[in-house]
Amino acid sequence: MIAKQLITSHVIPLKPTDTGAFALTQMEEVRLSHLPIVDGKDFIGVISDKEILVDEPDQQLAQYKIVPTMAFVNADQHVYEVLKKFSSLNLTMIPVVTETNDYLGAIVLPTLVHSIAKIVGVDNPGGVIVLEINDKDYNLTDIVQIVESNDAKILSCYVTSVPDSTILEVTIKVNRIEIGPLLQTFYRLNYLVTTSWSKEDSYNAGLHDRFDALMNYLNI
Repeated sequence: MIAKQLITSHVIPLKPTDTGAFALTQMEEVRLSHLPIVDGKDFIGVISDKEILVDEPDQQLAQYKIVPTMAFVNADQHVYEVLKKFSSLNLTMIPVVTETNDYLGAIVLPTLVHSIAKIVGVDNPGGVIVLEINDKDYNLTDIVQIVESNDAKILSCYVTSVPDSTILEVTIKVNRIEIGPLLQTFYRLNYLVTTSWSKEDSYNAGLHDRFDALMNYLNI
């Protein structure tokens, strides 16, 4: 999944001739703290409500000091790169541009969260296993072979580093609810299983509840 596939239709870009007051009204309507500024097709930059409120709201946006930033993503960037940019810049939306700086549209955080949820398999039934592995021992091929030897398939897998250590936390979701035999295989092969969920009614219900709560928060 790439950036241009995540573009939403309800973010209307601002023009340099729009006023700060108009921009604030638009932000309130779409419940965002940032909006893109576009001159024709050219992407100019991103302005926030805070930048407007510390200046004169009645002046045109062209009179604000819009500092060129990297607050955008290219159309073919992967969803993970989009997530990284959201996280590093603390944005409520991010513009999508072409290599020639033409504005294509914008991505909002709820759309991004829905896309990440699909990637990690929120809607797919199955069990989840979390392993702790030393980075020098990590081999995804071995893990896949163990899962498939138990007549299961990996639906999603992601790896995070434990701070100030050489330990990796490997989270896998498999397409089987009953994961007891799979856990036993990991134990037998001396893998450290730190957490597992295998009850569809408890794990997936809880996961959906947390996801729904997050979406409600983002829509406030």
